[in-house]
Amino acid sequence: MKITKVETLCLSRMHEPERQWFTLKYRTVKADCAIVIISTDEGIQGIGEACAYGVPTLIKEWVEFLSPSLVGKNPRNPEIVPHPNGLFRPYDTAVGGIDSALWDLRGKIEGKRVSELLGGKDAATEVTLYASGGCRWDWRTNPNELIEEVLGYAEAGYKAAKVRMGMEWSWDGVTIDRYLGLMGELMQTVKGRIEVMVDGNKRLNFDDALEITRGLDKIGIGWFEEPLPQEDIAGYARLNAAVDMPITGGESLTTVAQFRPYFEKKAYAIVQPDAGVCGISELVRIAELADHYKVDLNPHNWHNGLMTMANSHFVAATSNARMQEVCQHQGPLQWGILAEKPEVKDGKLQLPAKPGLGVELAQGLAEKFPYIEGHYAIEVQRA
Repeated sequence: MKITKVETLCLSRMHEPERQWFTLKYRTVKADCAIVIISTDEGIQGIGEACAYGVPTLIKEWVEFLSPSLVGKNPRNPEIVPHPNGLFRPYDTAVGGIDSALWDLRGKIEGKRVSELLGGKDAATEVTLYASGGCRWDWRTNPNELIEEVLGYAEAGYKAAKVRMGMEWSWDGVTIDRYLGLMGELMQTVKGRIEVMVDGNKRLNFDDALEITRGLDKIGIGWFEEPLPQEDIAGYARLNAAVDMPITGGESLTTVAQFRPYFEKKAYAIVQPDAGVCGISELVRIAELADHYKVDLNPHNWHNGLMTMANSHFVAATSNARMQEVCQHQGPLQWGILAEKPEVKDGKLQLPAKPGLGVELAQGLAEKFPYIEGHYAIEVQRA
């Protein structure tokens, strides 16, 4: 069997005003998707989603550049797999899509789920999902919408949810005490019905992060994700040592080498690389090193359903991976790219019995979701 073609499908869908989501200083107005399709001379195709933060059109250019190194080769050969380099996001995400598509293709050739290829017969057949949202509430209007949103996730069967910290605090005079008061009210309201985690989106300085970290730890928040700028490894190490609550991060890192200082300095209790950003192969290598340092791994996964499947097959096969993120704000594009949405039962994704990633693309995607050029978000300006 030989690879005959490698191509990229770029898709978009504008959000209706009520579907737009916002945090810090940005409002997201559209959903994007980049899908790598690898075809063979025996009619079998592999599909993989590249994280759209790499910009779909730039991802497509890199896939075209890399395709001569793949066409004519045996897809079973692991030596053909490109590696992320941690230097340029469009390249790394293109690699992520190619690598995920190759795993899907190998699974279809072998007649096995990707999770089985990774973990053998011990791989799980279902994966716990956590609802990732908290991007549609505003300090200026009704911050209690955050509480209503999390209660909705509990009603939907999720056992855990991750939320963000709202729009720019200086616009509305928000203080640390006010924020911790809202989070305390949230935790009192859910009363253990659902685990709650917080994503800081790298927005805090160390002193504020330490005060907030201690406050969140006291009220039982599950983890605090990326409160500091990525490069502040020493700061992360200090935060991680200061509380029992896990400090997490690493969604933009793509190589074992990039994770090394975070492991060595004990900067993260949980790392969060993403198959759509670095590929399943590198995800496995990072997980092996994380296990050596007694660090858990729960993949980042913000975009669409095909990437959710790649990350979920990894989680199903990995002993130090507890649960899988699933975005709540992507809209109809998220699962509309697939011919059939996998079943979710009691907050757990049921991995299809079909080989590979277990899903196929819907028909007519280019016509239904034509790509829209331009950035997915606009900057918000307020007095």
